[in-house]
Amino acid sequence: MGTAPARATFRFYAELNDHLPPGEQFRAIECEFYVPASVKAMIEGLGVPHTEVDLVLVNGESCDFARLIQNGDRVAVYPMFESLDITPVLRLRPQPLREPKFVLDVHLGKLAGYLRMLGFDTVYRSDCGDPELVRISAGQHRILLTRDRSLLKHSAVTHGYWLRETDSRRQTAEVVQRFDLAKSVRPLTRCMACNGTLEEASESEVADRVPRGVLAWRHEFRQCPDCRRVYWYGSHTRRMQHWIEHLAVL
Repeated sequence: MGTAPARATFRFYAELNDHLPPGEQFRAIECEFYVPASVKAMIEGLGVPHTEVDLVLVNGESCDFARLIQNGDRVAVYPMFESLDITPVLRLRPQPLREPKFVLDVHLGKLAGYLRMLGFDTVYRSDCGDPELVRISAGQHRILLTRDRSLLKHSAVTHGYWLRETDSRRQTAEVVQRFDLAKSVRPLTRCMACNGTLEEASESEVADRVPRGVLAWRHEFRQCPDCRRVYWYGSHTRRMQHWIEHLAVL
């Protein structure tokens, strides 16, 4: 007779259940295994990226991702805590970034523009492959935003988030809410095209890049020192401002 498999029970809490099949959400999941595996390996084997996990309790005690799961273990897995103080136990992710910075995968170009419009430092390139995204996230301490769960399972990624929404405006609201960014919004301070920091510019500096009709009634401008794109307040700005004000009270 062969050796009987070991068993461990996993329970995922709150939004971590978004990564699980419907039949396994919000319930205890029994896993069988023959060789002890790490907490990280077993959690990600069930489909949950480690970047969204903030606390793991094994048999009621906090542990790190390297802990080997043994027969009979009961594992509780919690998401990032925003309001609950869990200082006495072991948090698994590094300390939250003081000034949130983002890097987005190639499918999130519209979201990149919106985040820049809100004033957030956002790296995005349409030709950026997965290895480069991981390198940028780890090397520049940027939160990696993606719709690809597998990308967040890379061991070098410590700050990452899988977007639930598919519409770019809803994604923007999701990011603002998830990372509690409403008070950090600084609209029209970054270039939506290249992420440069906007600077004030005189009429004479931008006259050759602004329609004559605009120059006749608008006298305050901002420009990007990197790509030289010019911005000014107009009806489109008022519409954006209204949307930004709505985001700020979510």
